[in-house]
Amino acid sequence: LPRKVFMRAKEHYYDNSTKHYVAISQLEFEGKIREMALTYDKREDLVELITIHPIKSYQKLSRIDSGRWKKYE
Repeated sequence: LPRKVFMRAKEHYYDNSTKHYVAISQLEFEGKIREMALTYDKREDLVELITIHPIKSYQKLSRIDSGRWKKYE
């Protein structure tokens, strides 16, 4: 599941609070289509997956609006 989120993610952010990157992707989780947030670190050629969890739209928007998450390409 974490790999699917990372590979399919159309949104990537840098979290200024945790100093980690976040990938957002929609996929089926517990029988529903949900947005999933994958937290990861990047170092040169290495991507280290840290954690994954479902995220609600208002949570994502709140983090973007507050400036905590910055768009990362």
